[in-house]
Amino acid sequence: MAGRIDGGAPPRGAGARPVARAEATLVRHYRRLVRLAYLALPADRDRHSRVLAAHAAVQRALPSRWSRLREPAGTDEDPLYAALRLRVLRGALHPRPADRLRTPRVWGLRLFTPGSGERDAALDRELAALGAPARSAFALLAVEELTPEQAVEVLLQAGATDPGQAVDEAARLCAGPDHGLSAFDPCAVRVQPTDLLRRRRAFGASLAVAALALTGTAAALAGPGAPAPAGAPVRPLAVPPGGTPPDPARLLRVAADQWQHTARIDFSAWPARGDRRDDTALLGRALAAWSGPGPRTRPEPGTPTAPPQGPPQLLFAGTVDGAAVVVLYDGGRLARWTDGPGGGLDLARADDSSVTTAGAVVLHRQGATARYLLAPWIDAADTRRIDQPDVPARALDRVDGVTAAAPGANTTGSRSPGALADCLGATVLQLRSSSTIAEKHSFLLADLGGLVPAHLSYTPPPDRTQPARQPREAVGQDALLAWARAGCAVPDGTPGVKQLNLWAFAVQQLPQNAGAASWVCLRADRWNGEGSAATAVLLPNARGPQRTGGGPGRACSRFEQDTVGWTWWRSPQGTEFLLAAGSRRVGRITAKGPDWSADRATPDHTLAVERPGRAAVTLEAVLDGGTRIAPLR
Repeated sequence: MAGRIDGGAPPRGAGARPVARAEATLVRHYRRLVRLAYLALPADRDRHSRVLAAHAAVQRALPSRWSRLREPAGTDEDPLYAALRLRVLRGALHPRPADRLRTPRVWGLRLFTPGSGERDAALDRELAALGAPARSAFALLAVEELTPEQAVEVLLQAGATDPGQAVDEAARLCAGPDHGLSAFDPCAVRVQPTDLLRRRRAFGASLAVAALALTGTAAALAGPGAPAPAGAPVRPLAVPPGGTPPDPARLLRVAADQWQHTARIDFSAWPARGDRRDDTALLGRALAAWSGPGPRTRPEPGTPTAPPQGPPQLLFAGTVDGAAVVVLYDGGRLARWTDGPGGGLDLARADDSSVTTAGAVVLHRQGATARYLLAPWIDAADTRRIDQPDVPARALDRVDGVTAAAPGANTTGSRSPGALADCLGATVLQLRSSSTIAEKHSFLLADLGGLVPAHLSYTPPPDRTQPARQPREAVGQDALLAWARAGCAVPDGTPGVKQLNLWAFAVQQLPQNAGAASWVCLRADRWNGEGSAATAVLLPNARGPQRTGGGPGRACSRFEQDTVGWTWWRSPQGTEFLLAAGSRRVGRITAKGPDWSADRATPDHTLAVERPGRAAVTLEAVLDGGTRIAPLR
């Protein structure tokens, strides 16, 4: 490990210099400051990264020179401690890209704060929904036990925007259930090893690269015609011109129960399965195809076609519907080789997969059906029609992880070939994880025509008394109903989509007692990091969603949680209305037409304006803090 994870000991003569006195103060309050930083830092990282980032933030707070101390105003605290705390908060509020490169390093181990239950997980989700100023305010109120007025003053000095609103948001969170902060102590961590086989592979690959670099350097220094140095490097996987294919014996294989003994639940925990996993001729052809991509290589959008840098992991080799199929994984990509005429190599991104996104792989397609290879941690598999939420799911047979043929995506060349393209008759997988992974954990996957099905999730309508809600599995009745009504409005239903989330951001009571409309934002996130979103309204008696806007970007994600949409609507009595709705922080909506305007406070986040006819409209929403946002286009 490079970099300290504790405060260390104070230096001798700590009172001799201001910076030495500051170091002594930092050491004395190290645990308190690190907990403050952990709570204030963004919650979009895994716990290991957040632990290290919190320690780094506190250690960076100690300046190399501190000849003059400026005491923060408005406090009776130790001025040195208050100044250090201010520096920690400034680092959390205004992070620099270089800060991520200056964190302590831990090799071969993963660090976890001691989580103690659902309350801690709920608090983590609530903090993730807050902005940096509100998270910092929560840390000041909950850890430092400052009054709201003191917290506002400290945030103001730290350069926070709208500190009053930040403290109000944090105060509402503090007024909720007594979460406790035992699970948010980065100085009391649990330690687990990382995936040992993967680390061994990475170490071997790094040795090969280092040896290759040394060989090239030595040859350049020796000049043309000089003999190669002794100790040839490990041969890379790629096939050199006129060379021989890689050796199938070098393929990585993991034990059948690996997933039960690792904290990393993704494709690296899949064992090798299939009735031809020892067929070296078949494995050799698959490796050769990936080592030299050619015209039969079919990468999904955004997927590199370069050969793997080391021996890949074997996930499957067997006969499926009469075709020989091999599935390999190199830590970031999946490769599916289908032998024989009409076959070829299909490549897809698979980095940063999880228990859900690594839940299944499409093994083979035949007509309008597909067979899947399921993750070893799947206890039960069913199929269900996305447009029939009230019809029970049907069991899907499987043998050694390979399912029976199930209705799959439309891959006949339509604009949006995925299972959700036409909204009618689309079939999705409903999988249940082993209780070893999580109790009563089920999730949905949708085949979009690629190797890896997309994970479906659902964010319910806001509760004005609670913090912003987080995406959850789309298996509850409310989620199934929402997907049945709005699924065909997805902005992207093509191969390469990793996750699809349906967010019900507002419910609007319609004029003239015409019922209620639901406003939704559907988001598609791709494996390569790109994404898109679309807003839609679900009106009573409508056959499907009415899309109101959309486009690429990070709208409706955890990084942009505010949205607004509008549409025209004719009531059953024939009256024309402009309808608009915004998410939970929208407090005002302004709409302007050619000869009219409406500017109203919206306590229920919705607006309905009666108009005699349809015309061009400009609309914007104002958030609680004064920020203005426009609808997606």
